[in-house]
Amino acid sequence: MNTFQKNESKETLFSPVSIEEVPRRPPSPPKKPSTKICGSNYPLSIAFIVVNEFCERFSYYGMKAVLTLYFLYFLHWNEDTSTSIYHAFSSLCYFTPILGAAIADSWLGKFKTIIYLSLVYVLGHVIKSLGALPILGGQVVHTVLSLVGLSLIALGTGGIKPCVAAFGGDQFEENHAEERSRYFSVFYLAINAGSLISTFITPMLRGDVQCFGEDCYALAFGVPGLLMVIALVVFAMGSKMYNKPPPEGNIVAQVLKCIWFAISNRFKNRSGDIPKRQHWLDWAAEKYPKRLIMDVKALTRVLFLYIPLPMFWALLDQQGSRWTLQATRMNSNLGFFVLQPDQMQVLNPLLVLIFIPLFDLVIYRLVSKCGINFSSLRKMAVGMILACLAFAVAAAVEIKINEMAPAQPGPQEVFLQVLNLADDEMKVTMQGNENNSLLIESIKSFQKTPHYSKLYLKTKSQDFHFHLKYHNLSVNTEHSVQEQNWYSLFIHENGNSISSTMVKDTESKTTNGMTAVRFVNTLHKVVNISLSTDTSLNVGEDYGVSAYRIVQRGEYPAVHCRTEDETFSLNLGLLEFGAAYLFVITNSTNQGLQAWKIEDIPANKMSIAWQLPQYALVTAAEVMFSVTGLEFSYSQAPSSMKSVLQAAWLLTVAVGNIIVLVVAQFSGLVQWAEFILFSCLLLVVCLIFSIMGYNYVPVKTEDMQGPADKQIPHIQGNMINLETKKTKL
Repeated sequence: MNTFQKNESKETLFSPVSIEEVPRRPPSPPKKPSTKICGSNYPLSIAFIVVNEFCERFSYYGMKAVLTLYFLYFLHWNEDTSTSIYHAFSSLCYFTPILGAAIADSWLGKFKTIIYLSLVYVLGHVIKSLGALPILGGQVVHTVLSLVGLSLIALGTGGIKPCVAAFGGDQFEENHAEERSRYFSVFYLAINAGSLISTFITPMLRGDVQCFGEDCYALAFGVPGLLMVIALVVFAMGSKMYNKPPPEGNIVAQVLKCIWFAISNRFKNRSGDIPKRQHWLDWAAEKYPKRLIMDVKALTRVLFLYIPLPMFWALLDQQGSRWTLQATRMNSNLGFFVLQPDQMQVLNPLLVLIFIPLFDLVIYRLVSKCGINFSSLRKMAVGMILACLAFAVAAAVEIKINEMAPAQPGPQEVFLQVLNLADDEMKVTMQGNENNSLLIESIKSFQKTPHYSKLYLKTKSQDFHFHLKYHNLSVNTEHSVQEQNWYSLFIHENGNSISSTMVKDTESKTTNGMTAVRFVNTLHKVVNISLSTDTSLNVGEDYGVSAYRIVQRGEYPAVHCRTEDETFSLNLGLLEFGAAYLFVITNSTNQGLQAWKIEDIPANKMSIAWQLPQYALVTAAEVMFSVTGLEFSYSQAPSSMKSVLQAAWLLTVAVGNIIVLVVAQFSGLVQWAEFILFSCLLLVVCLIFSIMGYNYVPVKTEDMQGPADKQIPHIQGNMINLETKKTKL
C-alpha cells in the first residue's frame, strides 16, 4: 500500500495525473550496543568523528587561508581574477552539500559517502600541493593542477559536510538526547578550533618558510592535505564501532517534486472553468498527502525571507579575499609580533568564540531588561547594518592607504629619479624632442633624491636627451622611456668620460608583506649576494644592475657576499613592509666595502591593526545574523523540513559568493568604491528584508505539531549539517 494516501477528488475537470508510488523505507536494523566512553552514555565512536571533523576543518580553512595570495603571487593572476576564482571555489563548496546529502540519503548511506568523498578530498589536496611546486611544469601546468585540485576539494568538503555531524548523531540511542546535544556542542567547538589554529599556522608555513627561493605554498597546502589524510584514517579506524543506518530517502527531493507537481498541475488546469484553490501548493493534493503539502507551505513562508540573504554572505566571505588583499598593503609589525597578511583572518573564529557567549549572556539580556522586543528578525536586520558599517570602515581604511601610497604615473607620464654615482657634483640637463629644457639639476655625489620627478610625454614612448657636465667634461646622451613607468638614471665615471644607464623601476609597491631589493655593483668584479639560504643573485661588474628580488621584511645586518677572490658582508639594515630598496655596492678608501641604501618606493605606513574594527563589526554581524537566522528558521518550519532549510541556507551562501564573483569581474571600480558599493547594496537589501520581516506573521511551534507529523516517516532525510560560518556552538 502506498504510504502517501491518494486524495480522491469528485471534480472531473482536472487533467489526469499519474500517481507516483513511493517505496516504503526498508526497516532499520536494531542498533547494536555501542562501547561507551569511561562508563558514560557517550559512544566511543563519537571520539573518532570529532577528531575527524577537527582535522578536516583544519585542512579546509588552512588551505583556504593562503588561497588568495597563492593566486596573486604564485599564479600571477590580477586581484580581480584572484578574488573571482576564490569566491567561485567558495560557492562550489556550498553547492556540493546538496549532492552529498542526496548520495547519502538515497544511495550509499552516510558512512560510505564520507569515506568515498574523503578519498576525493585527499586526492584534491595532493593535486593542489603538486600545483604549488615551482619545479613542476610552467604556468599552464600550475593553473590546471590548481583548478582540478580545487574542484575535487570542493566536491569532497561539500559532499561530506551534510553527513559528518548527522552521522555522529546517529551513534546515540534515542533516550540519550541530552548527551547528543552536548556532542553537537563539542562537534562545533572542533570546527572552530580547527579553523582558529589552521588560519594562524598555514600563513606562517607560507611566509616564514622559504622553498625554491620564494614563499612555500607547497608546504602551506601540503600540511592541510596531511591533516585530511589523518582525518580519513581516524574516521576509518572507528568503522567497527559505528552504527550505520541505511539510506532513508531524500526530503529535499520530495519537496522539490511536490512543488514541481503543484506548478505543472496548475498549468495544466488553467482553464477558467476550474475552481480556484486557496493556495498554489494545493494543486499537489492529487498526488501528495495533506500533511506534506502543509509542511511545504510553512517552508515556503520561511524561504521567502531567504531571498535577500545572499547579499549578507557576499560581504561576509570577502574576509579571505578583498580584506586579505587590503592587509598586504599595510604594515604588519604590531611591535610584539609580526603578522602575515593572511593571518588577520584568524580574528574571525577568535572573535566568534568571544562574541557568542557575550551576546547571549550579556548584550541580549541587557536589551531585554530595557523592555525592547529584540526579535530574531530584528537581530538579523541589525546584523546586516553592522556588516554595512564594517565595509564602510574597510572603505575608509582603503582610502587612507591610497593617500599614503606614492602617486602612480598616468597616461603619457613617467617618473624619473637621477642618481649621481660619481665622486663629485654633476649638472644634469634634460631636453625633449623640441630641445626644450625639462629638467636642470645639480646633483651631489651619492645624493638621495627626495622624490621622483614627473615628466610629461608627447606620445606613449619618447626619447629624452641628457646633457651631463662633470668638471671639465661635457657629455650628451639619449634614453627612451614609455608611459606609466618609473625610471632611474644612474650616472657614473667611466675612465676619463661619463656614462649613464637608464633602468626601469618597479611599478608599484610590493605586496604580501614582502620587500623588494636590487643592487648596483660599482666594483670591477662580479659579486654574488646571498640574501637567504634559498635566495642569491649575481650582480655584474662595472655598474651592473640586478633585477628586483623579493625578500622577507626584517633586519639584514650581515648579508654574505663574495667575488672571485674575496668574501665580505654588507649591512642592509631594516627592510620594511612593502618597500623597494636600491643598494649601491661601493669600495671606499676610508670605509671599505659597503652598501649605499636608497628607498625607491616607501614602506607601508598604515598599521594592520586598523583592520581590527572592521573584523569586530563583521564578526558581530555574523553572530547576530547567522546563528539567529537558523534558530528562527527552525522555529518557523516543521521538523520534517529542517533538512530542506539547511539546504536552502547553504544555497544562499553559494549565491552570495557568486555575487562577489560578478562584481569583481565586471564592476571596474577602485577598491574603496567597491567596498562602498557592497555596503550600500546590503543597506538596500536590509531595508527590503525589514519590510518583509515587518509583514511576516510568526508561527507558534504548537501550531506546526500534530499526529499527522508521523505520516511521512520515509522521507525523513539526512539532516544537512550547516556550519553557520563557524558560529554555531
